Amino acid sequence: MRVRSGLVLLVVLLAMGLGAPPVAHAQATTTTHTGTLVDGATWQIRVPPDWNGTLLLYSHGYRAPGSPNPAQDVSDPVTGGWLLDHGFALAGSSYASTGWAVKEALADQTAVLDEFEARVGRPRQTIAWGDSLGGMVTAGLVQRVPGRLDGALPGCGVVGGAVAIWNQALDSVFAFKVLLAPDSALQLVHITDPAANLDLARKTLAAAQATGAGRARLALVAALNNTPGWADPTTPEPAPDAYATRQLNQYALMNATFPFPFAFRAELEARAGGNPSWNLGVDYARQLQRSVDRDEVEALYAQAGLDLDADLRTLNRAPRIAPDLDAVGYAIRNIAFNGRLGGVPVLSLHTTGDPLVVVQQERAYAQAVRAAGDAGLLRQTFVHRAGHCAFTPAERIAALQALVHRVDTGAWDDATAPERLNPAATALGAGLNILLLSATTQVPTPPAFQAYAPGPFLRPFNLPPFVPNVADPLRLDTAA
Repeated sequence: MRVRSGLVLLVVLLAMGLGAPPVAHAQATTTTHTGTLVDGATWQIRVPPDWNGTLLLYSHGYRAPGSPNPAQDVSDPVTGGWLLDHGFALAGSSYASTGWAVKEALADQTAVLDEFEARVGRPRQTIAWGDSLGGMVTAGLVQRVPGRLDGALPGCGVVGGAVAIWNQALDSVFAFKVLLAPDSALQLVHITDPAANLDLARKTLAAAQATGAGRARLALVAALNNTPGWADPTTPEPAPDAYATRQLNQYALMNATFPFPFAFRAELEARAGGNPSWNLGVDYARQLQRSVDRDEVEALYAQAGLDLDADLRTLNRAPRIAPDLDAVGYAIRNIAFNGRLGGVPVLSLHTTGDPLVVVQQERAYAQAVRAAGDAGLLRQTFVHRAGHCAFTPAERIAALQALVHRVDTGAWDDATAPERLNPAATALGAGLNILLLSATTQVPTPPAFQAYAPGPFLRPFNLPPFVPNVADPLRLDTAA
């Protein structure tokens, strides 16, 4: 099986969910407003001539430090064209900076709502939506300003929260260094030269993939992040026991996503004033037992003739990484979730094979919402497909229609069931049932909503009322 290079996969990930700007809508009579907020963020608002009174506030995904940072008001131009043609107004900002700009995004997106009211008027209803980091921002707006929203649709969102995702990433790269590069200069926190650090990580990755023992250990690294064994959204998922194929896919996905733990982490630490992550008290044998990739790891270790228990003991005995507490506070504020939805109905959307924001985060979010007593406001939908934010326009629109139904009627009914969503997406036509792999590549793709229950997120970190261990705030991550 041919697997795309990590570089190409990263480009696809960026295009799908991390902030690829849309082209302008062709409808000449759409009114467009633009401007700049006091912090330097730019914003855009588009209102169709037959506005239906609903405003969709879009929060874009992560943009690599120093990359272009235009205002963005929709996920992609195909979806945007349909929404404008059907009367929805669109709005969104650039955020004031690139990188882990959650603090700026929460303020800037709220300010865009003020701009809309000043220039257009008060919407009949406002729905927040967004992808990836923007899905996290969307859930954050529900927590911070629920009175400004009538509904929310976080897509492929970091809904486990900032502390959780960076802790789980740390577990994975900790195993990578301890087992594959223990004497190297590879830095896991307090990264001083992001480009050189990433280069060293990728060289270590390639060397490990060249041997059976290395591939087994890479499978363990992947398992500690619940990295899926499915890389290409245009192909069927490999069989659960196709371990060699799944590991090869994980290798490609790690190569594509390594910029986050080995380079982009430095930008986060600069914002936070230190390292917000830790692995104090983590039992890696227990983590593997809970991982969705456990069987693969056990099979590949046996095939390579390696002692898995010995490697797990090595991990558990290795010196641990402590956080800088002020930085933990920054990550909590920007943002961890308490589960309170403030009366706002939320419909999340996630692919089952997301390599960057693993689908198990949805379970962590649901735990928090349930503990807060707001489970009736939350529904979670899943698309059986590989890829980060790899949704078709039809799937996005069908999910939005289900959320609008809830906002309008006050009841979910069965609008979010796969047997309702798949026909609704199909009915939107061939022009919307496409996967947008790049600005020029579209692949006809049928809807793939399915009933799905994510496995456990390995390092959950939620705020009260969901507090698994109140005696030690740094061990909130130990819940199942």
